[in-house]
Amino acid sequence: MSYEEEYDLWQDNPEQYWEKKAQNITWYKKWTNVIDESKKPLWSWFPNAELNTCYNCLDFHINNGKGNKAALIYDSPVTEQKKIYTYSDLLNKTARIAGALKSFNVGKGDRVLIYMPMIPEAVTSMLACARIGAIHVVVFGGFAPNELATRINDSKPKLIIAGSCGIEPGKIISYKPMLDKAIELSDYKVNTCFIYQREILKADLQKGRDYDLESVIEQSDPAPPVPVKATDPLYILYTSGTTGDPKGMVRDNGGHAVALKTSMEMVYGINSQDVFWAASDIGWVVGHSYIVYGPLLKGCTTVLFEGKPVGTPDAGVFWRVISEYNVSVMFTAPTALRAIKREDPEGKEIQKYNLDNFKMLFLAGERADPPTIQWAEKNLNVPVIDHWWQTETGWTIAGNFSGLGLFNVKHGSTGKPSPGFDVQCLDDNGNPKASGEIGSLAIKLPLPPSCSTTLWNNEERYKSTYLEQFKGWYTSADAGYIDNDGYIWVMSRTDDIINCAGHRLSTGAMEEVLAKHPDVAECAVLGIKDELKGQVPMGFIVLNSGTTNSADNIVNDAIKMVREEIGPVASFRKVKVVKRLPKTRSGKILRSTMAAIADGSHYRIPATIDDPDILEEIKLALKQR
Repeated sequence: MSYEEEYDLWQDNPEQYWEKKAQNITWYKKWTNVIDESKKPLWSWFPNAELNTCYNCLDFHINNGKGNKAALIYDSPVTEQKKIYTYSDLLNKTARIAGALKSFNVGKGDRVLIYMPMIPEAVTSMLACARIGAIHVVVFGGFAPNELATRINDSKPKLIIAGSCGIEPGKIISYKPMLDKAIELSDYKVNTCFIYQREILKADLQKGRDYDLESVIEQSDPAPPVPVKATDPLYILYTSGTTGDPKGMVRDNGGHAVALKTSMEMVYGINSQDVFWAASDIGWVVGHSYIVYGPLLKGCTTVLFEGKPVGTPDAGVFWRVISEYNVSVMFTAPTALRAIKREDPEGKEIQKYNLDNFKMLFLAGERADPPTIQWAEKNLNVPVIDHWWQTETGWTIAGNFSGLGLFNVKHGSTGKPSPGFDVQCLDDNGNPKASGEIGSLAIKLPLPPSCSTTLWNNEERYKSTYLEQFKGWYTSADAGYIDNDGYIWVMSRTDDIINCAGHRLSTGAMEEVLAKHPDVAECAVLGIKDELKGQVPMGFIVLNSGTTNSADNIVNDAIKMVREEIGPVASFRKVKVVKRLPKTRSGKILRSTMAAIADGSHYRIPATIDDPDILEEIKLALKQR
C-alpha cells in the first residue's frame, strides 16, 4: 500500500484504521470501543481492553519459536564489553527482576525509578516493571541530585533501581553518592534501592535500604506477566522544562504498543529479520520507544550502545557497529552526525567498514540541516531521512515512510504527516496559514495512539500547556510551514522565531545558510534584544577540525551568505566563533539559555545540560560582541 492510500485509509475511518492495527497485538481482553472521547479535550484509546506490554515484547516471540533469536546486542566501547542476548535470555533476566520487585511488594500501579547507565540491566528493569504492571520512571543516569530529588517527589516511587556508576570517555561517574544525596533532599522518602554493582566501581550499600541487584535476582522466582488495562500507565518520562517543576509525560500501555509496533514497519521499513539501532539513551523518549519497546514488539534485534559518536575511540565507531552487527537501519540525532562530520569531514572513517547491509539513516531530535544530510548521503550512499516527533507523541509526527514507499526526501523538510496525525500551520488566532507561510504547527485532536494524554498528577497543566492555545488542537510549540506538496518544514521552536523590525524571521532558516559554509561544523542562531528593532539575530559557529581558513574570513563569509540568501531584512551582522555549543545530553542546542545570557535576563541552567562549563565560553564571546 502506498503512503497516500494508507493516509487516506486513516482519514476515512480513524477508529477502523487503529482497530485493524491493534490486531497485531496480543490482548487478554478486547476493547469495548476503540476510543473514548467523553472527557474532551482529553481522550483514551482501547478503553477496558487488557494486555501486557512485556508479554508482547518477549513471551510472544518465544512462544512462536524465536527464543534463540538475538534480541539485544550490547556494545560498550567504554568498557570494551560486547554481549548478545537472545529473546529467552532477555526474558529470563526480566522475569527474575520482576520477581525481585514482587518480593518487595511492588505491584500494579506502583512507580519504580530507574537511574542507570546504558547497560542491559536497565532494559530488563524497564521490561520487568511492565511485566508486573508497575510504572517505570527512567531518569538519565548521572542527573544531579536536586533534579533527581524533584522526580522522586513527583513520582513517589516505591523502589529505586540504580547502577553503581556510569562511564564516560576518560572518567567514571559514581551514581551512588548522587542517589544518596537525592534521597536525602527528597521530601518523599524511598526505603528500598536495588543497586547493580559494576566491576569498575562498586558502591557502598546502606544496610536495610540498599540491596545488590544480582543477589536479589538470584534469590527470586521468575514472575509471570500480569494483565493491565490499555489505559493504565506503562511509564512516566520527565521532560526538561524552563521551570523548576518537571513535566511527567504519561504513556499508556495499549495505544503505545499498537502505535510502536505499527511504526517499526510503516516508518522504518523494519521486519523481524532486521537489526535496528537507535543511537540514543534510555533516559530519553527515543531510547524508550526505539531501543526497547518498538524493536522488541516487532521481534527484531535491537542494539544497546554505551559510547559516544566520537572519542570512543574515534569518529568511526558508529560505522564499526553498523558493520559488525549488520545493522539495517540506524536512528540518531543530527548533532551526533555533526560531531562526526567535524572530526572526519571527508568521511575517511566510513570507508574503513563494510556497510553493504545498511539501508538507511533516520535523524530526529532537532532540525537536521541540509548540508549535514547531504554529507551523510554522499559518504554513506543511503537515504538519510529527517523525521519529526516529540517526547509528548512518542513516535513520528511526520517523515518519509520506508514501509509505504515514500522516499521523496526534500532536504530541510521532515516529510509528510504520519497516518494518525492531522498537522496544520496556524496563525496566532488559530486560522490556517497559506502554503509556505511560517506559523505554529498544530495537530488536530484527538492525537493518535501512544501520544501522552496527560501529565503525571497534573491534568490541568497538560491542558493549559498543550490544548488551550488553539481549541481542538494540540500545540506542538514548533514553528514552521507546509509547502504546496504537503511537506512539513519544522524550522524552530515557536519561541525561537524572532521579530526584527516587524518581520518574523526563522532562526532555523539562517542556521541552514550558515551550515552550508564548508568550514562550519555546527551553528546556532538566536534573537537578542535590540532597542531599535526589537530583536536582531546573532550567530554562533563551530569550525571543522583542520580548517586552514581564518576565523575572520569565515565570519565575513557567513554574514555575507545570510544577507544574500535571507536578505538585508534579517539584519544579520553578528557572528561569534566558539569551540562548542551548549547542549542537552540528547543533543538539543540550548538556544533559549544562550539568548537569556545575551539579553542579561535571568536564566536557569537546565538539568539536562551536557557540560555547564561551555556556558562560560558563551558568556565570554558575548562580552566581546
